[in-house]
Amino acid sequence: MAEIRRRIRFYGIVQGVGFRYVTYHTANRYGVTGWVRNCFDGSVEAEFQGSERDIDAVIADIGGSRYIQIDRMDAKDIPTADDGYFEIRD
Repeated sequence: MAEIRRRIRFYGIVQGVGFRYVTYHTANRYGVTGWVRNCFDGSVEAEFQGSERDIDAVIADIGGSRYIQIDRMDAKDIPTADDGYFEIRD
């Protein structure tokens, strides 16, 4: 499968509920690389790199978490990078 990279901004109840940690562990479980960080406006931004199927699975699992409520997402495909791992950024 072709590898893609997608930047996504998540809106809803996404800060103060473990969103970044759930995203980190879920991305690692699926072998997806990239990063996640909180934004000043209360949203969370992330970049995911992997197969489209794996990225979709990560997002579905995050959305199914108990305390997280994703109301809206803005997504954009961007060029791939050489991350090698998934990280939480400040």
